[in-house]
Amino acid sequence: MEYWLPIIYMGIMGLALLIYVILDGYDLGVGMLVPLAGEAEKDMMIASIGPFWDANETWIVLGVGVLLIAFPTAHGIILTSLYLPVTIMLMGLILRGVAFDLRVKAGDHRRGLWNKAFFAGSLISSSAQGWMLGAYITGLQASTTSLLFSALIAMTLPALYLVLGCGWLLMKTDGELRNKAIGWARMAIWPMGLGLFMVSIATPLVSSTIAEKWFTLPNALYLMPIPMICLFCYGLIVAALNKPTMLDKNRSYLIYVSTVAICLMASLGLAYSLFPDIIIGGLTIWESAASVKSLQFTLVGVVITLPVILFYTYFVYRIFHGKATALSYE
Repeated sequence: MEYWLPIIYMGIMGLALLIYVILDGYDLGVGMLVPLAGEAEKDMMIASIGPFWDANETWIVLGVGVLLIAFPTAHGIILTSLYLPVTIMLMGLILRGVAFDLRVKAGDHRRGLWNKAFFAGSLISSSAQGWMLGAYITGLQASTTSLLFSALIAMTLPALYLVLGCGWLLMKTDGELRNKAIGWARMAIWPMGLGLFMVSIATPLVSSTIAEKWFTLPNALYLMPIPMICLFCYGLIVAALNKPTMLDKNRSYLIYVSTVAICLMASLGLAYSLFPDIIIGGLTIWESAASVKSLQFTLVGVVITLPVILFYTYFVYRIFHGKATALSYE
């Protein structure tokens, strides 16, 4: 158990953060798309994420909570190193929450202001998350290379969220807004692709540990399916956007699911690159883990909590499945 408990907690934390990217990613993407829509379309976009966006953020709370409970040493180091971007992200998420309600409740004459605030909160949160991911991959170093790499991912992650947001709108809306979502996705897919390509090139350059894991035989052969699946999914998205008939009502999920597959492959690649470290080159999961008795005790709570959150998430999405309806605050 002393060996396996940290691995179990690391897996739970990684799963929580992956689900957060997949779920909260699309509503952050929708938030960044709001300024491009007409007034009635803005309301429909907000309505499409209304029942879900707050619950989606549960997953990042779970992920950080597991980090604190299971890996307290790493939690202190990571949160101390990322204090500023974490604070900025939280401010962005708070701004989104406030804007979501006040865009209507503050009156029509203030709606434009809160629409802009919703956009700003979405962009700030997305960019801060990208910066944190970049800093984490480079081992929380303060070097110029690390800062440049963090800035690169801070620009890449919002593009990924934009494509997720467009994919969500394709599933949840009809008519002119759906057509606009296809156009927005056509613009966002190229920055996303370029960013992912640059990140793939830069990651092994900034971390010799990751480079050794990926570019030595036979590891390189075993890992080949990960970039191949990503390329296939990316090509499928581009083909679907250039031929909208591929996105008819029975296949409206194609963009979203393909982007989720890219996220999944990237997460598997990152997990392989990091393991067994929780801080690259600095701390392994066993060195950072809490005592065995503490992990065994808290595992009971995690085993109860995780299925409840999964069921609640499934229940909400099942209840509000189908096309979005007109926004109402009544």
